[in-house]
Amino acid sequence: MGEKPEQIPDGVKYYRLSEIEAQNSFKSTWIIIHNKVYDVTKFLEEHPGGEEVLREQAGGNATESFEDVGHSTDAREMASSMVIGEVHPDDRAKIAQPVETLVTTVKDESSWWTNLVIPALAAAIVTLMYRIFTVETD
Repeated sequence: MGEKPEQIPDGVKYYRLSEIEAQNSFKSTWIIIHNKVYDVTKFLEEHPGGEEVLREQAGGNATESFEDVGHSTDAREMASSMVIGEVHPDDRAKIAQPVETLVTTVKDESSWWTNLVIPALAAAIVTLMYRIFTVETD
């Protein structure tokens, strides 16, 4: 925390990622949303979604999480009051992007095999089994 934020003439303070990442405790909780740095420390207990959600994002990039929730205009205005600066331009490319999860996706192009043959085969087997078990033995 020895680094002091850089300030440019228009009043914007720039914070280095190392300084932002260090702010991840109950005493000081900062998050990044769209390259802006938010000090949400005093808001932890008031956050409608619970403080855990903010704590999970502490010191890192919360942009995707913030947008996924679909915050209201009021919430965005409230958040704007917590902006303390921006991520230093040299560090913006280094912001940790969300980790891709390893999820197997099904291709949108379903083959005729899965859409027609398998259900038809299943229907034929069920019909055959029904006839076998319902035949009266003489």
